[in-house]
Amino acid sequence: MGIETFRKGNTPVIRGVLFDMDGLVLDTEKLYARFWMEACHFYGFAMTYEQALKMRAANSQLSAANLHSFFGPGADYKTIRNKRIELMDAFIEEQGVEPKPGIFELLDHLDARGIPAAICSSSPAERIRSHLSSLGLYHRFSAICSGYDVPWGKPAPDIYLHGAASLGLPAENCLALEDAPLGIESAFRAGCLPVMIPDQDQPEEKTTAMLYAKADSLFDIIALV
Repeated sequence: MGIETFRKGNTPVIRGVLFDMDGLVLDTEKLYARFWMEACHFYGFAMTYEQALKMRAANSQLSAANLHSFFGPGADYKTIRNKRIELMDAFIEEQGVEPKPGIFELLDHLDARGIPAAICSSSPAERIRSHLSSLGLYHRFSAICSGYDVPWGKPAPDIYLHGAASLGLPAENCLALEDAPLGIESAFRAGCLPVMIPDQDQPEEKTTAMLYAKADSLFDIIALV
């Protein structure tokens, strides 16, 4: 385990922590990749794993554009997305969701330090509630912010600005924990301190340039706060 920081000089005092959910709090990002591929295959489109990764954390406009760039205008985003939701929901109903290592320990540490935490997820509010409640995590967060609560989803900054405001804090005083490049861009544009904990792949140069830090796991974030 370890952590690497990138920004030098004075760092604002960390007064809050904003958490992405899928791939960060929950080990579900691998399921999104799997079921985007399965949904595409159901409709005759051979999506690759690399293409599936580009769908992570993307708002509906960007996701639709990605599908069209992969397969042409015949790939209907809403139809394929609905199939992906159907398949993934059925899997989770049977198998449940798993927490990422370190989430309980990190939240315990934040509670002990009096540092509030918020979820900033692209998922709808009811899905956030269902998944987190199944693990006893829902009420561990001071605020729950859904991408459906804001005008524009990731990579726009809206969700992280909303998350910081929900804690009554300036964005510059909030760590934003993410596993995906589009989420890092969202947090960076909001003025947060973006920290990547890679899940499905490592950050490219463009993403690394936006980072405050990169960690191997949630356990490592304890040292930052």
